[in-house]
Amino acid sequence: MSGRFITLEGIEGAGKSTLGLALRDVLQAQGLCVVLTREPGGTPLAERLRDIVLTRGEERLSAEAETLIMFASRAVHLDNLVRPALARGDWVICDRFTDATRAYQGGGRGVSAEFIEQLARTVHAGLEPDLTLLLDLPVEEGLRRAARRRADRGDHTDRFESETVAFFERVRDRYLQIVAAERRCERLDALQSADTVRAQALAALSRLLEHRA
Repeated sequence: MSGRFITLEGIEGAGKSTLGLALRDVLQAQGLCVVLTREPGGTPLAERLRDIVLTRGEERLSAEAETLIMFASRAVHLDNLVRPALARGDWVICDRFTDATRAYQGGGRGVSAEFIEQLARTVHAGLEPDLTLLLDLPVEEGLRRAARRRADRGDHTDRFESETVAFFERVRDRYLQIVAAERRCERLDALQSADTVRAQALAALSRLLEHRA
């Protein structure tokens, strides 16, 4: 039996990490082996590539170069973690995947959709998520939540978190376009309580659990 691939998407502060942990616990309680991971990153080499795109340095990083690094990290992540896990029959929950590139680099940065889709076909032809959950909320609320989280942890602002509200509005708009076009996608109202969002996610997940054999 091959595993199932679930992706979580959304802007900063949407609550993807919290939901990922909750879904992992539910699936494990069903007797399933679950891998919880993230992009960019997920393996030691992919995490090093993550640092390149998140850390503000002296040298300019173009939108196209940023996109290429995202897909390089994705290729490493898929080869060394995701595909082997799915082949074992594990369920994989991934915090962001190619929809994030479509939204952030495509919608936010203005990178052409043709360029992104060409890279997607090269890196993961034949592999798409079985279910994508978009945790959606207004941009200003998401940024407020993200700022509180950084303050609590003492984290620095990365290259994306320092972007403008207009940038994140473009990202959110592209995410909503993807959800409207893709049957695998479900929009969750991330303004609701964590328990309510979790219940919405489990309702979307139920059809995969019903057809897991």
